[in-house]
Amino acid sequence: MTIKDIARLSGCGVATVSRVLNDHPDVSDETRRKVLAVVEAQGFQPNNNAKHLKQQAGTGITILVKGTQNMLFADLVERVQALLRDSGRDAVVYYLDEDADEVSYALQLCRERKPLGILFLGGDLELFRARFQPIAVPCVLLTNTARDLHFENLSSLTTDDGEAAAQVIEFLAGQGHRRICLLGGNWSCSQISYRRLEGCRRAFQRLGLPFDPERQCEPCRYSMADAYAATERLLDRRPDLTAIFAMSDVMAIGAVRALRDRGRRVPEDISVVGYDGIPMASYSVPRLTTVRQDTQRLAERGVDVLLRGIERRGQAPVHEVVPFQLIPGESVARLEA
Repeated sequence: MTIKDIARLSGCGVATVSRVLNDHPDVSDETRRKVLAVVEAQGFQPNNNAKHLKQQAGTGITILVKGTQNMLFADLVERVQALLRDSGRDAVVYYLDEDADEVSYALQLCRERKPLGILFLGGDLELFRARFQPIAVPCVLLTNTARDLHFENLSSLTTDDGEAAAQVIEFLAGQGHRRICLLGGNWSCSQISYRRLEGCRRAFQRLGLPFDPERQCEPCRYSMADAYAATERLLDRRPDLTAIFAMSDVMAIGAVRALRDRGRRVPEDISVVGYDGIPMASYSVPRLTTVRQDTQRLAERGVDVLLRGIERRGQAPVHEVVPFQLIPGESVARLEA
């Protein structure tokens, strides 16, 4: 039974039936009674879910989160939702696998849901370069830079990942470490991890430290379990390492567990540094040394730029770098010369 069937049985038009079902006032009492009598006799149940989707289409903000275990993004989502709520905006959050094609998914949502704007948390620049063009609504990419893509409706805010990673290597070197390994991420040139890798590479060269990516780098997904397994591979290949720089705090926590299960103490035997500055890093044992990204600033500026883009179509894209802070913890030990 559909609304068309109700219209046929009641002798009314589909539009009239729709107005009755939606309780519009511009329907005569006689017509209303006629339609509702058919509805009751047939036991018709309006599809409220479809009605809700139709009402929501074109009125809200879409948030696309790349990675289901990235705790930095969890913090960002919470802050972004609060800011949008304070601005009177609805938001729908979609979580994608970190290897998913977020741009194709966004394009599909634009066709089906017609959002006012899209906020991407994380993203592969190659996917944007290849597939973003058909997307016409204002968009903001957080934690990666879209400056070089030159799309008029795509802004971005990020941390200087290369400089932050370089400071981590310089900090570890300052503590006497020379055998430093890198853990995690995707080394594709369009990924955030690649910029951190390049920052490390520059720092190793500047400090005159050896750097062999084949022996010192172990990629993995942004999860504790994957980082645990990757740390075991690093230990098998480089049992003499003295420090690990993990590309996220989540990975660093997985690495610490793997080291302890292998009988290595942190930081007495091997030091560990994370990246992101998530709240858990302050409560882990030992408390992590980490690079803290300013999630409050990222969220505030991201929401502000997106809403301005929605309200003032044609506004030039914004690309900003948000400051970071290297936070010393308890997970790094100084080596004696």
